[in-house]
Amino acid sequence: MKNSKLSLSIIKENFAVCRLNADDNIPDWAVKGSFYSLTKTIDELSIVCPEKDVPDFIKSDRNWRVIKIEGELDFSETGILASIAVPLAESNISIFTISTFNTDYVMVKKENLEKALEVLKKFFKVRV
Repeated sequence: MKNSKLSLSIIKENFAVCRLNADDNIPDWAVKGSFYSLTKTIDELSIVCPEKDVPDFIKSDRNWRVIKIEGELDFSETGILASIAVPLAESNISIFTISTFNTDYVMVKKENLEKALEVLKKFFKVRV
């Protein structure tokens, strides 16, 4: 399923996925970088940010790399994340995703980045 309309790029930093309590305030360290994501639910405050900014005592999963889908995606487009997630899943590469108003981001563990890029280059333009 080649989707030559989509281009992917890599954000050149290691990231962490952090979990705080739902009633915690957003800490200053979480919003220092040029890329971060905050999600608050009744169960937790989830933070994705550069791992270098995360204090050691914070519950986190580190060594994630971010793959960005370039450009603005239309809300009516379907299957974009699936077109990335399925080939990665078939290659036993787990992902963590973040969606924004404009686009989607797919995160893979640092040790799987080369393999993920190898897989995705078969379907998309990948800018490293």
